[in-house]
Amino acid sequence: MTSTITTAAGTTDNVGGLDLGPAVALSCRECGNRVDLGPYYACSECFGPLEVSYEFTLAREELRRAIERGPQNIWRYAPLLPVPAGIADTPNINPGCTKLVRADNLARELGLKRLWVKDDSGNPTHSFKDRVVAVALAAARELGFSVLACPSTGNLANAVAAAAARAGIRSVVLIPSNLEQQKILTTAAYGGTLVAVEGNYDDINRLAGEIAAEQDDWAFVNVNVRPYYAEGSKTLAYEVAEQLGWRLPQQVVVPIASGAQLVKIDKGFTELGNLGLVEPTPYRVFGAQATGCAPVAHAFKDGHDTVRPVRPDTIAKSLAIGNPADGPYVLDTVRRTGGAIEDVSDDEVIEGIKLLARTEGIFAETAGGVTVATLRKLLATGQLDPEAETVIFNTGDGLKTLDAIADVVGPTATIAPTLKAFDAAGLA
Repeated sequence: MTSTITTAAGTTDNVGGLDLGPAVALSCRECGNRVDLGPYYACSECFGPLEVSYEFTLAREELRRAIERGPQNIWRYAPLLPVPAGIADTPNINPGCTKLVRADNLARELGLKRLWVKDDSGNPTHSFKDRVVAVALAAARELGFSVLACPSTGNLANAVAAAAARAGIRSVVLIPSNLEQQKILTTAAYGGTLVAVEGNYDDINRLAGEIAAEQDDWAFVNVNVRPYYAEGSKTLAYEVAEQLGWRLPQQVVVPIASGAQLVKIDKGFTELGNLGLVEPTPYRVFGAQATGCAPVAHAFKDGHDTVRPVRPDTIAKSLAIGNPADGPYVLDTVRRTGGAIEDVSDDEVIEGIKLLARTEGIFAETAGGVTVATLRKLLATGQLDPEAETVIFNTGDGLKTLDAIADVVGPTATIAPTLKAFDAAGLA
C-alpha cells in the first residue's frame, strides 16, 4: 500500500520500489505512525519527526562476519544502514573507520582511569559530517534527487560540497556570512554553489525549508532527507564498539548542536545490543554545549522537557544551533541513561582545545574544545565517574577554527639566528 504524508513542502506520494537495505519504513518519534519509505521528514498525523525503522534479517554471527570482512569505512555497516545494495562500489568519499585513541596522558591529568578519544578529524573533509552526508547522498540518489544541498554552520558545508563533487552532481550550500574563513574557503574549493546568508543558522535553516518547498529535485540533507542523514551518526557507535573488541563503553561525552549525533550514538549502541553483537551493558550519555548556545543544557538543569530557543553567541560556531531539532530527544536519552548535560564558557573551550593538543597531540576544532572542557567540568562537579571507562568524541579538525586560538598561542620566543641568542633566551 502506498502512503501519503505531509512534509514542509506539502503532500507527496511515496516513491515505490526503493532499495534502502534493511530500512522498511519511516516511523514518527512522537505518535508511532508508520509510513512508507520516501523523501519525508514530518508525520502527517502529529507533525512529529520521522526516523528510519528496520527489519534486520541476518543472524548475529552472519552479521558480524559481514561487518568484519567489509571495507575500511562506514560501508562495512551497510547491513545496518538505509543504503542500497552495492553502496561500497558507488562513487563516494567513503568516510569512517577513524582512530579510537587511548588518551592516557589526558586521563592522567584529569584523574580518569581509562579514557578514549574517538577522533573523527581523520575523515575526508576532517569532520564527522562526512558520515551523515554519505548516508544522505546514498538515499538521495535512490530517491531520485539530482542536487545535494544543505544549510550549515561549516562542517556540513564542507562535507556536502565534497560528496557532491565526488558523485558528479551539483551542490548548493547555505552558510552564515560570519562563518570561520577556513570553513568558507574549504567549501568553496569544491566548486559548488556557495551562498553566504546574513543571519544565524536558525535563520538559514528556515530559508532552506522554504527553498526545499520550491525545488523538488533538491535533497537538503538535513531537511527533506533528514531521517536517512541522521542515521549516519550511528556508525560512530558501531565503530567504538567494534574498536573496543565488540563491547560498550561505560560513559560517553558527546557535543550537542542539533542533538542528532548524541541521540543516534545511543540508538547505535542499543541496536548492537538488541542484535547480540555486544553484551547490552549499561552506559551513561553526557552532553556538551557552549554557554553561548546552551538551550539543551539549560532545559536539563531546569528539569524541563522542552527546549527554549536561544540566539547563539559563542566561538563554537559548529555547535551554534539555537533551536536544536533533537533537543527533547537528547534530554530523554541523557536522563534515561543517568547522564548529564553541561555547558562551558568560550575561555574554557579554548583551554579544552589546548589541553587535548598538549596531552594527546590531537588538534580539535572548537566543538572538540567544548567536549574536553565539559569532560573536565563533569569530573570536577562529580557528575562523571572517574573510575568508569569513558569515550569522548572529537568531531572536527582544529585547522578549521584557527581564529579561536589565534590570539592565545604563538611562538615561545623570537630570536636572532645565533646560538648566543638561543642560549640567552633560556630555551635549552
